Amino acid sequence: MSDGRTGNIERVPTRTTRQNSLNILRAANLSSIPGLVHGFSTRIGGFSRAYGGHALNLGFTKDDEKSAVERNRATFLRELGFSADGSTKEPQANSRRRLLRSEQPLVTLRQVHSDIIHTVESPSSALVGDGLITGGCGFLLAIQTADCLPIILADAKRRAVGVFHAGWRGTLKRIVEKGVGEMRRHFGSRSRDLKAAIGPGIHGCCYQVGEEVRERFESQFAYAADLFREVKDSDPVREKYPLLFLTARAPGHGELPRRIFLDLVEANRRQLLAAGVPAASIEASALCTNCRADLLFSYRAEKGKTGRMMTVVGIEK
Repeated sequence: MSDGRTGNIERVPTRTTRQNSLNILRAANLSSIPGLVHGFSTRIGGFSRAYGGHALNLGFTKDDEKSAVERNRATFLRELGFSADGSTKEPQANSRRRLLRSEQPLVTLRQVHSDIIHTVESPSSALVGDGLITGGCGFLLAIQTADCLPIILADAKRRAVGVFHAGWRGTLKRIVEKGVGEMRRHFGSRSRDLKAAIGPGIHGCCYQVGEEVRERFESQFAYAADLFREVKDSDPVREKYPLLFLTARAPGHGELPRRIFLDLVEANRRQLLAAGVPAASIEASALCTNCRADLLFSYRAEKGKTGRMMTVVGIEK
């Protein structure tokens, strides 16, 4: 987007693995918070061969080997022990290494496109839902994506964080808006103190949906018209020989089908604003997964056979 709604979630090269340079994306507004660890993975620099080259697949998918995913996760976590510029800043780097050496550093979910949000007090397993929040430290909250939006919330004053998985179904159920409310309820977070980062996902340029999706959004959001755009396909043959396509339908010619595109980033930005998060505290990646399948995993671009990226956030001990 060119209207200032996207912010500085940047590609940061870290240490070189044996195959490739691993890249972690970080948000500038979160990087300025002392004691916060966060990152958005890409597909670059791993050990998986199922998705072309040496891919950093962080999800246990049916096409990949479990051992490769475990190795990828270990590499990703190790890289998070370094500062954003790739240097080792002693005591910060040491504290992050302590964080990542815990027995179960990752708290993950079986994601079901819901509005279910779990409050995590210590490393947990077998959770089902699409959002995690915590005021604890020493572990990382994680979600996985391959087109849906990953969203991080952070409250520096109360040392609380959250991470959310927002596809169109979760967005329709207002998962990130509810996430702000859950952080207020459990940790006393004030909306004006929150910082939000929307990571890479499929953007309005590529996210074609059906009319039924638009109708469902229109039933829930007064601003739904701002979230969709229509494209009518052109047909040079039809335009040159209109009589060939004459029908009995008014106004006399059959209409070309319309394509409808949903802007998930704007939909979630609107929810954050509605929940009271200041516009200046919201950053969004300009990277579209469907456009940048060279850098990011995309379920749509790769027709379902793809890996998973991971978004993590945690508080240092």
